[in-house]
Amino acid sequence: MKLSLTLAFIAAVFAAGGVHAADKKIVLIAGKPSHGPGAHEHRAGCLLFQKCLAGFAGANVVVYDGGWPTKQVDGKAVDDDAALDDAAAIVFYSDGGEKHPALVGDRLAVLGRQVKRGAGIGAIHYAVEPTKEKGQAEWIDWIGGAFEIHWSVNPHWDGDFKTLPVHATTRGVKPFTTRDEWYFNMRFRPGMKNVTPILEAVPLADTMSRPDGKHSGNPAVREQVAKKVPQTVMWTSENEAGGRGFGFTGGHFHASWQKEDQRKLVLNAIVWLAHLEVPASGVVSSVSDAAIAANLDPKSAPKKKS
Repeated sequence: MKLSLTLAFIAAVFAAGGVHAADKKIVLIAGKPSHGPGAHEHRAGCLLFQKCLAGFAGANVVVYDGGWPTKQVDGKAVDDDAALDDAAAIVFYSDGGEKHPALVGDRLAVLGRQVKRGAGIGAIHYAVEPTKEKGQAEWIDWIGGAFEIHWSVNPHWDGDFKTLPVHATTRGVKPFTTRDEWYFNMRFRPGMKNVTPILEAVPLADTMSRPDGKHSGNPAVREQVAKKVPQTVMWTSENEAGGRGFGFTGGHFHASWQKEDQRKLVLNAIVWLAHLEVPASGVVSSVSDAAIAANLDPKSAPKKKS
């Protein structure tokens, strides 16, 4: 009897909170504050996605900021790896390179265990860039591609997405144009195995205005731009364990999430990543000026050069 009452109480608590035992847990991991005001607003972006997905049937969206789930042990915050053990999908919106939160300690091994059991991994903006020495092989395996220094580039340009493929992530999304820091010439799996380009556009010549550098240019990408080769800036993937992945290279400007089609595309991708059904009209949401201004990191405006 006591067990029955306890189970009934737990069920009532979950129901009251809008969470059901069958809901799939979607973990959004927001990186630490970065860049100037309105850019790389990882925490605000993740909280906005969570708000947009509130009430979506079958989803329980949880946000962890600071780059990883943590718990208090002896008054100190330590990694709470177990928080990912029941996640159907894990999405990173964070800085990348050597500052990528997934590269700290043994976190790649933790993520590898989640992927092995079928969890999906997604990466937004700078989070698509681990390092070539650590994380790139895993990212290509788990999400299908990665930014590689001295190969990929990160200019700001107008991505004009004239057509979209038929895919669950594009449901309800119309062609759109957005100025963003769209990374391109990504390093993908050989032969694009099980990788589906979602957003493609042809970068203009002025994307190559900077000198060669880690993120700015190289002979290979200059040749691609000169030949007007369409570049993939968002993709989805599937892997051998049954898990899914996606990479979205935009998301530099927080205000861009007010653009309905860009926002819907990413929300659709998050839902798809968790093996939930994307509605025919896509994930419907609205974002007010107040919502886009909420939860921004406290940042100082960059100092003007004298």
